[in-house]
Amino acid sequence: MSTDNVAADQLRLLIERIERLEEEKKGLSDDIKDVYLEGKATGYDPKIMRQIIALRKMPLHDRQEMEAILQTYLSALGME
Repeated sequence: MSTDNVAADQLRLLIERIERLEEEKKGLSDDIKDVYLEGKATGYDPKIMRQIIALRKMPLHDRQEMEAILQTYLSALGME
């Protein structure tokens, strides 16, 4: 087997692997969307659910800092 054939086979395998992973990612994305729709159907706001998930990913210190800055800005704008 020539070097070109080996390289072509390796490339094909990598591409096929990426395609499978992309398909799995699409399936997971659809599953997540379904969970948000389920939450919405039971009275929860999907937009707020997304915000909570984003906040839970943040380190506590970063979240506290962001909340403090938000409070400062809201107060400065007379929104508190």
